[in-house]
Amino acid sequence: MRTLKIYQVDSFTTEKFKGNPAGVVLNADGLTDQEMLCIAREMNNSETAFIFKPDGADHEIRIRYFTPITEVPVCGHATVAAHYVRAVEQKLNSSTVIHKIGIGTLPVEIIREDNDYSIMMTQGKIEFYPPFARQERDNIVDALGLNVEELDPQCPIQIVSTGHSKVMIGIKTRRRLNALSPDFLALTQISKMINCNGYFVFTMDSEQKDILTHGRMFAPAIGINEDPVTGNANGPLGAYLINHGLVKHNKSSFSFTGEQGFAIGRSGLINVTVHLNSGKPEQVKIGGRAVIVFKTEIQI
Repeated sequence: MRTLKIYQVDSFTTEKFKGNPAGVVLNADGLTDQEMLCIAREMNNSETAFIFKPDGADHEIRIRYFTPITEVPVCGHATVAAHYVRAVEQKLNSSTVIHKIGIGTLPVEIIREDNDYSIMMTQGKIEFYPPFARQERDNIVDALGLNVEELDPQCPIQIVSTGHSKVMIGIKTRRRLNALSPDFLALTQISKMINCNGYFVFTMDSEQKDILTHGRMFAPAIGINEDPVTGNANGPLGAYLINHGLVKHNKSSFSFTGEQGFAIGRSGLINVTVHLNSGKPEQVKIGGRAVIVFKTEIQI
């Protein structure tokens, strides 16, 4: 028998029961893939992060991420949760931690603020896929319960990735965003054809000057009908906004705050910074605050 230390953390918020919940297993060394999958299924969050000792000299920790049904290469809110728990446990000062995850070895900034922490992670390589052809676009729009007139004409529907790809769908109004009721079975079937599991519907229709975007993210193909606040959607969104000339910037960096989760009662805020090279998006960082909801132990 061994004892595992497990935390439940709400990311991208400082209020319990808001933001995006993630499980964190602090001492995961020795767990099998099946055991991690069972723990993730038991925690029943969209993702659970498992922290391991390093297996090389180029990083300090390793993290693996599991949904209740599969492993994924990276997860923004579970990364924030994992590093937040580690910072709290070790009482870290502001520092940079190098972690190894499914998309590579990348830095994470630990920022100590008034005896609490915010976490900022560097995402992976930015990739833009071609906008969908009309038939594929119409299939996605129909499955989301939208019509073409509700789309933002400035926003082509396309896949963008910073390590875990998402389909970007821009629409005109926040009212329509909050009223969405997708056909999850249809989205699951489309995912098989386009090789992308996440659909991020967003709008720039915001009444708050410090919040640029509002969004919702659906990924039924990997067991997540709706994800409350998604780092791997808001990060690529930052690159997308720049790529299509939808925001003003100083040609070297652009930062904004996105809100997500309102429609399902788990609103959270995510900070996004995009670094540019010759006016083009080159690197994305996402981050935010977190709060521990509970901690426990499991013997297996």
